[in-house]
Amino acid sequence: MLRITALFSAALLSAGLMVSTANAQQDPAATTGQPQSAAPAQDFSDQQLQQFADASQEIATVSQEYTERLQSAEGEEAQQEIRMEANEKMVEEVEDSGLDVDTFNAIGQAIQQDPELMQRVQEMGQS
Repeated sequence: MLRITALFSAALLSAGLMVSTANAQQDPAATTGQPQSAAPAQDFSDQQLQQFADASQEIATVSQEYTERLQSAEGEEAQQEIRMEANEKMVEEVEDSGLDVDTFNAIGQAIQQDPELMQRVQEMGQS
């Protein structure tokens, strides 16, 4: 149980990285201060939740790998390059799962606010 909780924590931290970088690159509303739309908090299919669980496991692996590389990197430029590469890999993992980044992040936010939903996703991650 602790491992699964840590897994989702890592995935959500990674998702936060994806949001900030992806929005800065792709969303003009991010620079104008306009609110961005997100998927409805409780309106996720079982398939989306399973995709989230699968992507979270992959992201946790990517996050661990790149965290190790980041710790051994020398200089801000090298660290920034590793962060960008990690972000691209995490976005790729989300998209490979069948979700878009916005939906992944919306599910991540929803499970933080809904313990029952978190439990459901954790069970999906264990199967």
